[in-house]
Amino acid sequence: MRIILVTGLGGAGRTTVAAATALAEARAGRRVLLVSEDADVLPSEGGLRVLRPEPATDFRREFLALQARSATALDLLGASPFEEAELTELPGSRQFALLRSLRDAAEGGHELAVVDLPPLPEALAVLALPEQLRRYLRRLLPPERQAARALRPMLAQLAGVPMPAQWLYETTARWEAELAAVQAVVDAPTTSVRLVLEPGPAAVRALRAARLGLALQGLALDAVVANRLLPADSDDPWLAGLTTQQHRHLAELRAAGALVDELPHLGRDPRGPEDLALLAPARPAADPDPVPEWTVEDRREADGVLVWHIGLPGAVKEELSLVRRGDELLLTVGAFRRNIPLPAALRRCTVTGAGLVEGDLRVRFTPDPGLWPRTS
Repeated sequence: MRIILVTGLGGAGRTTVAAATALAEARAGRRVLLVSEDADVLPSEGGLRVLRPEPATDFRREFLALQARSATALDLLGASPFEEAELTELPGSRQFALLRSLRDAAEGGHELAVVDLPPLPEALAVLALPEQLRRYLRRLLPPERQAARALRPMLAQLAGVPMPAQWLYETTARWEAELAAVQAVVDAPTTSVRLVLEPGPAAVRALRAARLGLALQGLALDAVVANRLLPADSDDPWLAGLTTQQHRHLAELRAAGALVDELPHLGRDPRGPEDLALLAPARPAADPDPVPEWTVEDRREADGVLVWHIGLPGAVKEELSLVRRGDELLLTVGAFRRNIPLPAALRRCTVTGAGLVEGDLRVRFTPDPGLWPRTS
């Protein structure tokens, strides 16, 4: 299944572009799902279905389900259960509702899903969330300790006191499975991100941030949509000046190597499907180019090291830091951070240096003689 994740700067028109993309693909004969909280301009029609995440409803449903599963433990603590009418969603509910919609989109039997994400900084944080939460769960409740849960009822009878409840491990396992399903959707080779920008002073900075954040997560940027372009043939000097500025920034985006789709300014807010039909991006929803893999280069014979190549287009040395912690590399690039599991071969090595060459971070590892297999 092809999935296009649409984000961009706030106010650049990402919801409109997502809706126009979904409508154009549906009218071309594909079964399309549009996931958006704000797609009121577009009703379901033909092969198009619209799914609107509902954070408040989703939060209440999940909270009550967790409360029901935890009833025995809560009774032991003397807790008073909540009624549905008194529940109000907590901060973060919107992000979790969106992640569940991603999972549901992949299971809906559609050919294409277009997902209207929040503005760029929040979108990058949401896409990184499943991996981060799975890491926290593994650290706080390791799977090998969960295996002992079958002994707990017997131990409780022998000790005569309640032991930690099995619901904790069951709930953790369920969360892990749900997060793994969402992460599989995000990491799929047929998933890509489409960036919506209005050509202006912030556009190139946003493109650089998007490329860095997506590269760190191993995600593909398939196109940049330059939205609300003014007409180039106006006789009005004021409008002509704005058009000249837009086209200068548009040239900067192209010079940065972006594949740019241009969309016109309608002179008004889109009012329905026929307006959206005028804003369909020219780029079809073909499978994206594969994301370059992070490879390990064996240079033991020449230099006695292994080199891990991590692609970070647009990164600068002053914004980079990396720390080895156990079997992970904590990599910070500007505003972005990720704990990256080391490939198996590098876990038996020590970090001995790193360098950045034209967007290629090269981390050097020296094999640990005490852990590396000896050769005759």
